[in-house]
Amino acid sequence: MELFHPEATNQALSILRSGENFNWIVIPILAFVVFVYLSEIEKKNWKAVAAGLALYMTHWLFEIANALICKFSGHALWTVPTGTSFLILVGVGIELSFMFSVAGVILTKLLPDDPKTKILGIGSRWFFAIVNAALFAIIEIFLAKTPAFIWVYPWWNSLTVFILVYIPFFLAANYAYYWDKKKQVRFIGGLFILNAVLMIVFAGILKWI
Repeated sequence: MELFHPEATNQALSILRSGENFNWIVIPILAFVVFVYLSEIEKKNWKAVAAGLALYMTHWLFEIANALICKFSGHALWTVPTGTSFLILVGVGIELSFMFSVAGVILTKLLPDDPKTKILGIGSRWFFAIVNAALFAIIEIFLAKTPAFIWVYPWWNSLTVFILVYIPFFLAANYAYYWDKKKQVRFIGGLFILNAVLMIVFAGILKWI
């Protein structure tokens, strides 16, 4: 299968979970993440917390899937071959992961109080999922032009990212925002357990990813 950047996979794997590139910028970013969540917890805005965690757990499932694709096909769909302080999996550095951990919280500020609200004839959850996904896909076009973030295959591009990655991310956040607490706990808790098991098995025991 034709590849854009076959060298990017090996470059990423060469720094996988290595501390050689550590940069202290990680610490203030972590402080920002903690601040965002504690601010919402202080306000008892549990809906925003649930939205943030729902997106973050979905993000981790996709990153694990990308790493497994790399293991079984030889190449990931996207890689981070350079520019990160710590590469967690082949396609995600710690800075990107921190960003996704708060994206769902921050962007709930756009959601209306009533989940039945429609915008331009589209339900608000879908409308803002599409808008936010489009924004992130556009940003990724720029990132993919840098050495730090690589789309490996010609067919993996802003459109596939928009449809197959970012829309699911923001739908998870937007729906979780309005769910009752039991459903929020089931969804977030279920994904957390699944992700934890996958990481323990494939990263910890088998060392495949």
